[in-house]
Amino acid sequence: MSVAGTLRTTGAVRERSGQLLRRARADDSAWFTVHDDALEPAAGVVAEVTRSRYPDLRIPFHSRWRHFEAGGMTRTSRLEGDPRAMIDLAVVSVLLDAGAGADWTFAETATGRRFSRSEGLAVASWQAFADGVFSSDSVVPLRVDAAGLRALSVDRLAAAFQVSDRNPLVGLDGRVQLLHRLADAVSTEVFGGRPGGLFDALTASGPAVHAHDILRLLLETLSPIWLSANPLGDEPLGDCWRHAAVGGEGGTAGWVPFHKLSQWLTYSLLEPFEWAGVPVVGVDALTGLPEYRNGGLFLDTGVLRLRDDQFASRAWQVGDELVVEWRALTVALLDELAPLVCARLGTDMPLACVLEGGTWAAGRLLAQQRRGGLPPLTVDSDGTVF
Repeated sequence: MSVAGTLRTTGAVRERSGQLLRRARADDSAWFTVHDDALEPAAGVVAEVTRSRYPDLRIPFHSRWRHFEAGGMTRTSRLEGDPRAMIDLAVVSVLLDAGAGADWTFAETATGRRFSRSEGLAVASWQAFADGVFSSDSVVPLRVDAAGLRALSVDRLAAAFQVSDRNPLVGLDGRVQLLHRLADAVSTEVFGGRPGGLFDALTASGPAVHAHDILRLLLETLSPIWLSANPLGDEPLGDCWRHAAVGGEGGTAGWVPFHKLSQWLTYSLLEPFEWAGVPVVGVDALTGLPEYRNGGLFLDTGVLRLRDDQFASRAWQVGDELVVEWRALTVALLDELAPLVCARLGTDMPLACVLEGGTWAAGRLLAQQRRGGLPPLTVDSDGTVF
């Protein structure tokens, strides 16, 4: 397997993240200390939030489809029976789903309700999709195709997302660039000109699909689209970052892969396959998502503490070692937290359901209580990582 191929596996994500967690537990981290006695109380917080959100414990996967249901609305029912359209929608919506910033909101015309952050981005992207913003054929608006993506301008996306000087959206230009690159990526035989071509590519070889095969195909085909290419030789690694303390074979040494958006997309594609009658197996091969809600959960519950409180008062770049380590510790600790949450709830469930129940909502709740919703650390992002 190539160096890039090695780093495009969830095994590598877990192994490299585990290295940094063991190092931090040995008190060798320059950035964080780990407090294992806080893990059980953190599990209690997540379990309590989970029971409040899903009293019957019938918890769906953590995915973009939950955000499409914001406000208790069923918005996507017209896509039932069309897995390719569902995949089209999920792909563009996930790629548009990075931190919106604290000042942006979206007013839904049909309901008169206003949404912010991830829910707002989901509702806005659904409305844009329904309006044919990503389709090159006005007769067939409910699709995404390469020509439609190439024609997308910053002004058009800004209008669709109601962006203005008084309603700013973080990373708008970066999101448009990402979708332009997606246009090139789907103009291949694998996709056949639209993201929904993934359905045909992945169902051609059998009656079931493995979750890691979805992720692997996404990483192999979409790696050129990421703005943070992080190339290793001629191959872009995407959401994969350097940390001097991380070991590995040959050219993989020093690299910590995350593939957060690709994994978030994979989680969000599980249901379109299953709704189309294609079973998805091996869901637990995917890792927890290293973003600021899950990462904030561990800081706000005291499982992680900053070596220096001053670290919270400055802005960080995505590639800074503190941020890379925070994300790695988040991945490793989510694997440890999940069984503790399940034990408190008295049920077994995949990590995808613990995240949904779950860790992300608990991280958001604690952030709201402590900082009005802001994350515990400030990270400057181009709109494709956080």
